[in-house]
Amino acid sequence: GPPRIADKVIHRQSVRLGRTIKLLCPVEGDPPPLTMWMKDGRTIHSGWTRFRILQQGLKIKEVESEDAGTYICKATNGFGSTNVNYTLIVIDDASSGKDSQVPEGSHGEYEDHSGKQWARPRFTQPAKMRRRVIARPVGSSIRLKCVASGNPRPDITWLKDNKPLTPQEIGENKKKKWTLNLKNLKPEDSGKYTCRVFNKVGEINATYKVEVIQRTRSKPILTGTHPVNTTVDYGGTTSFQCKVRSDVKPVIQWLKRVEYGTESKYNSTIDVGGQKFVVLPTGEVWSRPDGSYLNKLMITRAKEEDAGMYICLGANTMGYSFRSAFLTVLPDPKPPSAPVPPSSASSLPWPVIIGIPAGAVFIFGTILLWLCQSKKKPCSPPAAAHRPPPRERVCAAPGPDKDCISSINYEEYVAQQQHLLSQGPALAPAMASKMYPKIYTDIHTHTHSHVEGKVHQHQHIQYQC
Repeated sequence: GPPRIADKVIHRQSVRLGRTIKLLCPVEGDPPPLTMWMKDGRTIHSGWTRFRILQQGLKIKEVESEDAGTYICKATNGFGSTNVNYTLIVIDDASSGKDSQVPEGSHGEYEDHSGKQWARPRFTQPAKMRRRVIARPVGSSIRLKCVASGNPRPDITWLKDNKPLTPQEIGENKKKKWTLNLKNLKPEDSGKYTCRVFNKVGEINATYKVEVIQRTRSKPILTGTHPVNTTVDYGGTTSFQCKVRSDVKPVIQWLKRVEYGTESKYNSTIDVGGQKFVVLPTGEVWSRPDGSYLNKLMITRAKEEDAGMYICLGANTMGYSFRSAFLTVLPDPKPPSAPVPPSSASSLPWPVIIGIPAGAVFIFGTILLWLCQSKKKPCSPPAAAHRPPPRERVCAAPGPDKDCISSINYEEYVAQQQHLLSQGPALAPAMASKMYPKIYTDIHTHTHSHVEGKVHQHQHIQYQC
């Protein structure tokens, strides 16, 4: 069925500036749902460096003021989807959650009302500021942070080589009060960047030295260990990722090796390292602050034909580099129904193979026994001469050792008896006790077959003397 929320959710979450928070997504379903996160309508992906999507939820490190907003975890499977909503509030120690919405002129009244004492500014994340000399290649980006608190809430200004940055140079970074984000670095961006944090009580500052390195033009280089060999359940979802360092933005392409003899299944293939590959659809290439580029290949509803070798190919005008990894797809735990009939048929052979021959032997033996008994026992005359049964056996038994005479009608029987009587008085007494043998008027057999394979048979014999 569709995904469902498996645990209680506190939709309103708060976190202090510079801390770490985890937003959970307690959903379950059959089949297990896929989840994605959005902030204010924008999809969160691995390019958001401080955001990490975990199996249990979303982790945000070094929370900034602009991280406040609405977050949605959307869980989807083949039967539907469900959302888990959060409202995140970022609390600044200086304003106790009032943020900068408090007018400048009301700071004094606000402080008096709350009873708080004024405090000079202080950096709240000194561990993140230890690296003051930063080298980055041309075209990369960098973030300089000076997260601070104080009472009244302090302000911040940025300077480069002791000269204030113009609004055009700061650009969109005005929204990120405590962070200066420098994108697409150029050699002239090298220099000393200083943040000045101040309020009515005091002032602090910190300086970063940024060096933009002019890179030599070369082919892309795949960094890190990815892609790595991966195993996925049948019908499950997995991904490969690829990190490429390049002087200019590279083209990142995913390829899958074509197994020998199956080339005709594909419209076109390319040759890489002497092997045939088919080109797969590729998603967005994300630029990272360290100057590298990241791309992911998602594999959903994995099937057996998805298994095989995959390679990540990074290329620019100077050449290309690639790295391979293998995907293993586990067997389907629910195989198709075709193999079922043999297994069901295999449960029947013993009554079929044993019961039927045994029943046939039993019936045959019963018939032989019945024939033997019918030869030994004398028969009585029928109750009515006008209705001789078709299966009757008439036996005129002159002596105990004589065989019965089959297929004799009533008239013949009477004539035979009269012939015997005419032999004389001497013979008559001896024959008197055997003058009227038994005539069977009805013989029928019942055969019963049981489920266990047994065969039971009995006879019904009706006669008159």
